[in-house]
Amino acid sequence: MNIRKGNPEDMKSVLGLIQELAIFEKEPEAVVITEEDLVRDGFGEKPLFHVFVAEIENEEKQKEIVGIALYYYRYSTWKGKTIHLEDLIVKEKMRGTGLGSALYAEIMKQGKKDGVRRVEWNVLAWNTPAVNFYKNSGAKILEDWQVVQMDEAGVNSFLEKL
Repeated sequence: MNIRKGNPEDMKSVLGLIQELAIFEKEPEAVVITEEDLVRDGFGEKPLFHVFVAEIENEEKQKEIVGIALYYYRYSTWKGKTIHLEDLIVKEKMRGTGLGSALYAEIMKQGKKDGVRRVEWNVLAWNTPAVNFYKNSGAKILEDWQVVQMDEAGVNSFLEKL
């Protein structure tokens, strides 16, 4: 297994893993981004995200991306610069191999290297293996906080009422 920074040529595989995650999270139709979006947004003059990819040599002796950790920087009024881990995805066939732990460790190393005061992410309450993994790693799950989102239709509806 090799973990490295992703590049534009990896985005087809990254999108495939994002779609696999959406199926796992029971929202396959929710993914609307394209490979072109990922290339533009992650590798332009001001990248909106960064990604680590985990690759292995498959049966055909070709490199195959089997996991990703996609993150971006945020700013906390309490902590300053933070990392938001948007997605940590491991192909189903590779779960339980330590690959997810290795990607997670890479994010923590990046946070340490960057001097951030917090790394944060969301986890679905029903994803018990992930919840347990994060708790066992020393992460705190904030039970009193709720994730709030406004999708595109909601934004449009809100603005029409102004």
